[in-house]
Amino acid sequence: MSEQLTNEQLIQIANEFGTPVYVYNADKIETQYQRLSNAFGAERVKIFYAAKALTNLSVLRFIHHLGANVDCSSINEVKLALRAGFEPSRVLYTSNGIHFTEIEEALKLGVFVNIDSLSNLKKLGEKYGNQYPVGVRLRPNIMAGGNLKISTGHDRSKFGIPVEQLPQLMDIVKSSNIVIHNLHIHTGSDIKDADVFIKGIDVLFDIIPHFPDLKSIDLGGGFKVGYKEDDPVINIEELSQKVLAAFDAHEAARHLEIWFEPGKFIVSESGCLITSVNLLKETAATTFVNINSGFNHLIRPMFYDAYHRIENITNPEGAVNTYSVVGNICETDTFAWDRPLPEVREGDLLVFYNAGAYGYEMASTFNSRFRPAEVIVRNGKAQLIRKRDVFEDLIRNQVEVDLK
Repeated sequence: MSEQLTNEQLIQIANEFGTPVYVYNADKIETQYQRLSNAFGAERVKIFYAAKALTNLSVLRFIHHLGANVDCSSINEVKLALRAGFEPSRVLYTSNGIHFTEIEEALKLGVFVNIDSLSNLKKLGEKYGNQYPVGVRLRPNIMAGGNLKISTGHDRSKFGIPVEQLPQLMDIVKSSNIVIHNLHIHTGSDIKDADVFIKGIDVLFDIIPHFPDLKSIDLGGGFKVGYKEDDPVINIEELSQKVLAAFDAHEAARHLEIWFEPGKFIVSESGCLITSVNLLKETAATTFVNINSGFNHLIRPMFYDAYHRIENITNPEGAVNTYSVVGNICETDTFAWDRPLPEVREGDLLVFYNAGAYGYEMASTFNSRFRPAEVIVRNGKAQLIRKRDVFEDLIRNQVEVDLK
């Protein structure tokens, strides 16, 4: 198994499938999942892949094959997971501000649901009573994550039921005899400190006695991965040791399963985006490298100020110059300012690494440009897993009317 695709392999993929193209290395996905499995080796720990990171059916099928469960953020992600082969018992739906009909549909499909609001919990109790055991998502009022936009546990976050509303929550549970099997928290993304999870556990340990039917504690995901070579990342092995020790030290929690929901950690480093250089534009301030992509394909740099390593794979030994890498849409879509790169020429291939999570998943057809193709590589063999958009895709659901 090779975790790193060579420049030659990426060039061959670009020549065969065109650019821009997202490429995922299945061998790396397997390595990341096995690392989690080895670290959390205890039978009481369950890993749920957070599908929102990358929902391509072929990727979902492969992750199912590896033995993971799956965490979904919408009813359509639930349906994709089931279509990919996940058994309903291995599917978790953590709802967020949704209409109650989505919860009804998820329960009919047989998947486990985490409820994130008092309103929907009350509706569940009124309609089903104790017919369907569920989980509740709590907001622990903990600030964590690499960016406010991806911090979800703080006291101004929309996510979950605030812990201070526990009395109201318990009134609803008792009045309708709702069975609570899971308590869930998720503090954010890009978490590099294992102690953040311990803080969340401490919050939950105080709440556990209120739920006699409890079977599991869901600590969410958000494990930090390294976008830069010197980025601090979460130590999975240390996290496992600390979490298991915390549960073992708490008598009321020793019998509970521990759930995690990593998404980015499993797929981010497996993916890259290959682009082509359209032209160079020299100005007094900088030399712009204009590529055949934009934030319609990779929005993270503009949306989160995210850093992605960029390499010129067709001229890797060229003299290093400083460039600003920009896209081709009618908005500011700067991928990198003043980035040192080997000499860039028109037609060169620039690769954005660590783009397997929230890359294609957040892509759009802004400017009526096509979304890119997706390719997966397994044991050195590249296969197309999503066709590039064509013009017909832009008009597929439009209804043309005569307004004269």
